[in-house]
Amino acid sequence: MATGRRSRTRFLPAIAWSLAAALSLAASAASSTERLRLDDGRLQVEVAPALGGRIVHVSLPGRPNLLKVGEAVATQPEPVPAADGDNIPYFGHELWTGPQSGWWLDQDVNPARRAAAAQWPPDPWLANARNRVVEQAPGHLALEGVASPVSGLQVRQSFRLLSDAPGTLELVAEAVNVRDREVRRDLWFNTRLPAGSRVFAPVAEPEHARLRADADDTYAGPVAWWRDGLYSLQLDPPPAGKTGRRGKIFIAPSAGWIAGFGAGQLLLIRFERQADEAIDPEHGQVELYLDWHHHDPAAGVLELEVHAPMRTLAPGEAMQARETWTVLPYDGPDELEAQRAALESALRDPGPGGQSHHSAHPL
Repeated sequence: MATGRRSRTRFLPAIAWSLAAALSLAASAASSTERLRLDDGRLQVEVAPALGGRIVHVSLPGRPNLLKVGEAVATQPEPVPAADGDNIPYFGHELWTGPQSGWWLDQDVNPARRAAAAQWPPDPWLANARNRVVEQAPGHLALEGVASPVSGLQVRQSFRLLSDAPGTLELVAEAVNVRDREVRRDLWFNTRLPAGSRVFAPVAEPEHARLRADADDTYAGPVAWWRDGLYSLQLDPPPAGKTGRRGKIFIAPSAGWIAGFGAGQLLLIRFERQADEAIDPEHGQVELYLDWHHHDPAAGVLELEVHAPMRTLAPGEAMQARETWTVLPYDGPDELEAQRAALESALRDPGPGGQSHHSAHPL
């Protein structure tokens, strides 16, 4: 993670790239939303420039989409950001900024939301503005967003399939302060899976994960599972009178990864682990959000979220955050212990860069 002063028009430095196999990057007609496709025969990724540059598909060849994607991807393919706009449930993977309590505090386009210290919706110019395609190459896509009057940032995103790491995608996000004054924010990756997916995160001690139960007349809170440095959620049926489970877990991870199982695949997300003091105190570096309906799991969502450090950016200054996603086949049962064993095996293998990402605490 690094910051640096730069002009507002210069994009990310060019990334060296070579592949022995022929790759393709083409628009997909899977829905009415334009999708740009990266496919090297080992991983398939689709990105929607019109939807804030979000990822709407990731899978191994011949396997289903791992991501949760909403019907709005097809029914609202060309959103227009507006200061009074609401969140559009496209889901997939998108970029937010933190802290959430400050989303609408430092802006003039919606005074009512500023006065209310609104914590919803996310910045419409990050979520819903069409991104410009800056670079297209075999296995590589780079997009540039618009300058946001809400966050004061302009975002560039790069998506690259790694030739030396089969089934691996590198994501790089860069945000530059386009205001004439300082901006203090973080970069926040949010990856949505179906609610019935299983998630794992490395947590050294149970107290390093704080659970917030968003309980009401309909929902009970999530049920946590922890053993030997590994944290997960259990989809136990809700108590009588409730129809689902909802809540959020704020985690200080013991290693730089989170993992999700679903659609016959394992998604392993790697990132740089940060010191606790680098993360805004209202957040955790890793956050898991669950909205699960017991009798209708397709209606809910599981969010795997990663925060980069908070930064104070001078005018024209930029910050950057990075994740790498590795997708592996998983043909075992949908059972915690079997998935735990598969995850342990995956973590023993070196990740991109040749370093093991196994937790210091045994699984």
